[in-house]
Amino acid sequence: MCRVPARAPNVLTDTLPKPQRFLARMMGMTATVLVLPGGKPNSLQRARPWHLSSVRMRPFTSAIREAGADSGIHVVQVQYQVRGWNRGGSSAITDVRRVMADVRRERPGAPIVLVGHSMGGRVAAHLAAEPDVLGVVALAPWWPGGEGYLFRSAQHLAVLHGTADRWTSPDASRREVVAASRRGVRASWTPVENAGHFMLRHPARWHAWVCEEALRIASLAPSQ
Repeated sequence: MCRVPARAPNVLTDTLPKPQRFLARMMGMTATVLVLPGGKPNSLQRARPWHLSSVRMRPFTSAIREAGADSGIHVVQVQYQVRGWNRGGSSAITDVRRVMADVRRERPGAPIVLVGHSMGGRVAAHLAAEPDVLGVVALAPWWPGGEGYLFRSAQHLAVLHGTADRWTSPDASRREVVAASRRGVRASWTPVENAGHFMLRHPARWHAWVCEEALRIASLAPSQ
């Protein structure tokens, strides 16, 4: 379940799923949440559901789906064709665009929230300009530079990054959040002290924070 852990710095609230679901029902929320796993900088190996990058995101997908069940929120975890970003990320971005197109056909008018880890956070940034993307929740995102300029003014962006991450840079993601904020993006950056890239330290906090942020952004969807 989407549970907020005991009081900790920089965590949004101690709200439990039931009030979130009540708010969602009152607003007639119909947003779709797409969960984007991580990957590799370069790899043409076919992505499989049992790869750790996909397996690690399933608890997040399940938590958001369960918490949003009464609200009509639709949750999909994306499966890439190949594992790598590969010079520009065209393959991964195309994979997510294809899922977004399916969502638009099946749920016309439904806004989209993107939740991405590592490479998935980079893919999400590159798709943030899509007009129906309400916002992005990024976990330990791989943002080498310039991603803060890909978000629309007044869009919502929430980033959570472990301070001990050695795979992606927490300093870099914080710089991009600052850059986005200066352009009018409603952006926040929250550290998880001593946590690494795979979100194994304080896992309950990661799961609760992502669930809360995804539901918070989804709650901004207009009534249908």
